[in-house]
Amino acid sequence: MLENSKAFSGFAAPDIAKENKFYSQTLGLKTSEDQGMLRLHLTGGNNVLIYPKPNHVPATFTVLNFPVDDVDRAVDELTTRGVRFEHYNQGALKTDEKGIMRGNGPTIAWFKDPAGNILSVLKPD
Repeated sequence: MLENSKAFSGFAAPDIAKENKFYSQTLGLKTSEDQGMLRLHLTGGNNVLIYPKPNHVPATFTVLNFPVDDVDRAVDELTTRGVRFEHYNQGALKTDEKGIMRGNGPTIAWFKDPAGNILSVLKPD
């Protein structure tokens, strides 16, 4: 029944205008707004829906991953655009001074959107 459905994911944010500015201007993604919701138009024809939720509480896990060829370069470029990367030092979850985890799964760096949703740039193995 659903094998031919073009599924998409979504997550919430309290301020769609602020999210649109972050995703379109800071991250450089193509976006559109319709009926108060924000749609991210990702490479490959995939879309992500960001819908308004005034009492939004961010998830404690990554909601959107961006595969990149070079995590260091992506972190450097996004940092110049004002993105702040998360730093972790919890058991096996350790990041370096740039906020990049290396050698424990894929090389990955996490950051948050204005609503506190966790995103990442990663180099898949």
